[in-house]
This record gives sequence, C-alpha cells and structure tokens, in this order.
Amino acid sequence: MARPTKDQRLAEVHATALARFNTVESTGRDQRHECLQDRRFYSLSGAQWEGDYLDAFQNRPRIEVNKIHLSVMRIINEYRNNRISVDFVSADGTPDDALSDLCDGLYRADEQRSNAQEAYDNAFEEAVGGGFGAWRLRAEYEDEYDDDNDYQRICIEPIFDADSSVYFDLGAKRQDKADAKFCFVLTSYDPEQYTEEYGDSPTTWPKDVTRSQFDWATPDVVYVAEYYVVEDTREKVFTYRTLLGDEEKHTETELEDDPDLAARLNAIGTRKTGEKSVKRRAVHKYLMSGGGVLEDCGHLAGRNIPIIPVYGKRWFIDNIERYMGHVRLAKDAQRLKNMQLSKLAEMASMSVTEKPIFTPEQVQGVESYWQDDNLQNYPYLVVNPIIGVDGQAVAQGPLGFTKPPAIAPATAALLQIAEQDMQDILGNQAQGEEMSTQMSGKAVELVQNRLDMQSFIYMSNLSKAMRRCGEVWLGMAKELMVEKGRRMKSLGEQGETETAVLMTPMQDAETGAMGYANDLSRANLDVVVDVGPSSQSRRSATVRALTGMMQIAQDPETLQVLSAVSLMNMEGEGLAEVRKWYRRKLVTMGVMDPTKDEEAEMAAAQQGQQPNPQALLLEAAAKEAEAKAIHAEAQAGLAVARTEQAKADTAATLAGISREDQAQAVATAQAIAKAISERAIPATGMRIG
Repeated sequence: MARPTKDQRLAEVHATALARFNTVESTGRDQRHECLQDRRFYSLSGAQWEGDYLDAFQNRPRIEVNKIHLSVMRIINEYRNNRISVDFVSADGTPDDALSDLCDGLYRADEQRSNAQEAYDNAFEEAVGGGFGAWRLRAEYEDEYDDDNDYQRICIEPIFDADSSVYFDLGAKRQDKADAKFCFVLTSYDPEQYTEEYGDSPTTWPKDVTRSQFDWATPDVVYVAEYYVVEDTREKVFTYRTLLGDEEKHTETELEDDPDLAARLNAIGTRKTGEKSVKRRAVHKYLMSGGGVLEDCGHLAGRNIPIIPVYGKRWFIDNIERYMGHVRLAKDAQRLKNMQLSKLAEMASMSVTEKPIFTPEQVQGVESYWQDDNLQNYPYLVVNPIIGVDGQAVAQGPLGFTKPPAIAPATAALLQIAEQDMQDILGNQAQGEEMSTQMSGKAVELVQNRLDMQSFIYMSNLSKAMRRCGEVWLGMAKELMVEKGRRMKSLGEQGETETAVLMTPMQDAETGAMGYANDLSRANLDVVVDVGPSSQSRRSATVRALTGMMQIAQDPETLQVLSAVSLMNMEGEGLAEVRKWYRRKLVTMGVMDPTKDEEAEMAAAQQGQQPNPQALLLEAAAKEAEAKAIHAEAQAGLAVARTEQAKADTAATLAGISREDQAQAVATAQAIAKAISERAIPATGMRIG
C-alpha cells in the first residue's frame, strides 16, 4: 500500500483536529461562558446589568456600586507585591549544583528579556476574575535580523481571553495539564490581516460536516488555531561492545538511515550485547484555519506542550472539569445591592417636599407664579377664591399636600443583608483598611493573615503553574542552549547582571576524564517554588524580626550582618545601589556566597591593590625574626653535633686505656667537677693530660 502524500496526511490531521475540538468545546461551553461573564462583571462598566436584569430596569436608574472590583484588585496587588519565583534544585540531592545556579540565572534573564511579568499578571488576573488563565513558552531567535546568529532563547508570552481561546483534551486530569495529549490555542485576526499573513481568503468552519457549534470566522474576525499534539513512539536501542570493552548505543532509526553502519560495526569486531525498547515523546505543532492546515511547524523543543494553565478554584464533578474565580459567588449579592440602590435613587429623584393641591379654578391665571417660585423665590403667592353657591367668595387654602415616598422596611433590610453577604463572601476589607497607628506590629500581621487566607488558594494554584513553567522551560533549554562557547546573559537573585559561558571544556577532578562545564543537556534538575504569606507586610515583618535580634546581639560583627540584611529587605526609593553595596560587604565577610563575576572582581582587586608600607614593614620584620629563629636553630643543632662528637671521642679514648687508668680518670673528673661547683679553683686552669 502506497504511503499517503503530505497533503493527504495534513488533511487527515485537520479532520482529526476538527473532531477533537468540537468535543472539547461543546463539553465546556457553558463553563467557559460563565468565566467570561464573571470577568466582564467586575471589570466593565454596565456589565453588572447584562441579561434579564437589564430588561427589568429599562428606562429606570441602573446604579453600580462595584464592591467586587476592589476585592479582586486586592488579591492581584498582593501577588504583584510578592512575586513567586522559580528555583531549580538538584534532582539527586547534590549540594551546590552549578547547573541549578546556571538555570536559575538563565531563567530570570529570559523572564526579563521577554517581559514575562505581563504574561504572569494577565493569567493571574483572568484566573482570579473568571477562573482560568494561561500563558505560553516559545523559542525565538536572539536576533531575527542577523543572518549569522542562529542562537535561540525562550520567550514567555501572554495568552489573552484564555477562557475562550485555550482548550486542553478532556482526558487531562492534572491541574498543570502535564498529562494532556493535545491542546488548542485560538488567535484572532481581522480578515485583511489574515489574508496578508497566510495568503488565502478567510474560511468558515464547515458546520454541515462537523456539526461544530463554533464559528472560526465571522465577517469581522478570523480565528487561527495553534494545534499542539503529543506524539509518543517506541524505538529500539541496541547496545554494542567494542574490542576495547567500551559500550556504544545506536538506535533503530540510525541503523535504518545508514545501512552500512551495521557492516562497519561487524568489520571492527564490535558485537551486539543487548537491546531495549525506549519510549520517545515529542510535541508537534500545526497552524490551521477552518479550511485546512496553514502550516506544519514540525516538532518543538522539549517534550511538553508549552501552554501553562492557571486556575482560580478548580474541581472535577461528574467527570467534568469545573472552575471559577473570586467573582461568581458574590454576583447575586452585588446585583441585589445594585437593584436596591437603584430603587432608592429613583425614589430620591422624586420631590422630597410636600406640594399643595389646588383646583384648576384656584390657580387659573396665576400658574406661572407657582411654577417659577423655586427660581424666583416670590415673597408671597396668590390663588383665586372659590365662589360658593350663593355667589360669595369663599377663602380656602390647598385641598391637600403630596407626601414624599417612604422607604419600605424590606428595602432597608435587603440593603443590609446584601452588604453583609458581600463581606462574608469577599472578605471584610474594612477590617484591614481601618487599622489604626496604635496597633502593634503583631496585631497588624494577624489581621493581614486573616485577609490573606481568603486569597491564598489563588497564590497556591499560581505556584503550581509557575512550577510547570519551570519544567517546560528546562525541557526546552536542554535542546536549545547547547552550543559550545556560547555566551549568554544571566541574572542573579538581586537582579545583578552576569555572563554565562556554555559548554566550556573541563577535566573532572576525581576521574580525570575530559568533559564540558555548563552543559545544560545533562541538567537533571527539579523545579520548586516558594509560597508563603502574601501580605504586603511580609518584608516589614522580616525587618522587625531582625531589628529585635539586634537589640539582644552583643557581637559587633553579628550586628553588622543583621543591620545589612535588614536594609536589604527594606522597601523604598533609591535603595538599589545601597543594597548592592551591602551585598558586596556581606560577600567580603563570608556571609553570602559570591557569584562568578564577583569572584573575578575580588581577584582582580587583590592583584591590582597597592602595597601598604606599614604592612610591608611588618612583613619584613616577621621575615627577619623567622630568619633569626632559623639561624638559632641551626646553631643549636651544631652545638648538639659537637657535643655528640666529643662524647664519641671520649669513648674512643677510654677504650684505649686500662681499667685502672679509666677509674683514675673518672675520679679526677669528679674531683674537678666538685672543685668547679665549690669555686675552689678556676675552671679554665685545669688540664687533663
């Protein structure tokens, strides 16, 4: 059977994508519509009256007092004030893993280069407001305008309106979608832009074939789908042993692509010792419209779908993924409050003063005076008398007065109930905003922690997304950042700029084998994130704790360290340079580990430092004392040697005389010694013959 052509294969891919998308979109359509409605509800003026409520208040005041917006913004501001960072750690527990520090710096540099904070902020806002957000990772050239620069870096980009543009397969149960088999990301184009980009006319989704409920193209906008599909395959890997005892591995694909490879291995005496079936994983990307596949983008770097989802609150109920944000549960209370306030506004717009009621005959001819009285403030007003049946004028005042509308007790009660319900659902904002200056720091932290616990789930879910982002980035970096000698920008923890050189030759200190330093292809790392209290007083609490320790510390050096760390945690304008200075000081003191650039600077500073005259004098004196000590030691050694020589000579002399002579010599020596001790005779006056 003939293999299908490229067009036939792409047509099959397109048909499969249509069927998959129709299933995923139709299953979660209602859920996604609620997410979009929630985001509109708190962020767009007038959106709180959308739907049936608008029809009920036609031609009537529609007041919006948006309490939900403030609560959502508080959660967003807490996140922006305490960012979640990604940290790479050794998977096997190796301390001070150089590759983990390298990946930390390169990841931060990619974040800065691609303005990743915009992607994080947009996804978090959509997750808090509606329940679902997302961002993507994409490989791009460092300089697209340089023909000679083929280096690539990883860009982190936002995905807007993720609740209506990002679709994972229904079988993906994990929150980070690491188990997803395919994913759709929809991007909107206007028809003119679409034609300029892809060169063909916009096409609509063929509903009569797929029965799809989604229009890929409308008269105003055209949608293009990015289709990511995971391709899992198995491949045999054969192990060969050479004559020298070394092992070589070759895949089945290599043997098929090079038919002579097996013959060459046999010719040099290599024999096959085993084989293993290995699972391979790759991600294929396609661009497609309603009419077909626009572009086959091939396999992407890494083994993961580079789309990172973020959830507000998430559940699986009846085997359907359900999610929502901070808005949905408070919408009814907000609507009730708006309706009651609108009714009060309508009542207040009516006259609050009592108006007199007359018969037409009483004001006939003087109507203008009564109409203009509010403007002219006449000193008095007149009315016509009423003529009785007897023809006589009867003096009579107004027949009555109008009454201003009264607020129904139910309306007042509903207003109070709605306000309390919103505080229970969204959190009591007033408690955190009305803290007085007399409150202690501990009391402030307790109040802030109570507010934080109501929003901690959003920070926790974002941390899962950030961890997944680090995993996807690492998988891509292990394939994109492997050029020998490539110089890359890296960022330290405090934002200091460093330079990393990839794949530099090195020799293993233990085995002596040659290899490469900063080889990301060998980076076997885990990804962790730090999640803690998200209140804005977090750094202030650290400073207060350090200040308290300074009051009980006695060691001057310890006080210097505590004061330096306190200042590095303070927030304020113009402290960036001061933090850098204190960091250098802590590095010099050995409190903090220096970076490679800081080590180079310290070495250069020591080499270029001018000698201190006093230090040179002290050094010369020390050397002189050392020389004298060595000379004295040599003299002592010489004296010992002479003493031993004298003993040897004495022994030889004694060996040549008789026993009686020896006894006489010993007696004479003892007598001389006694005389010297008693100072009876001078020691220099005696001579032994």
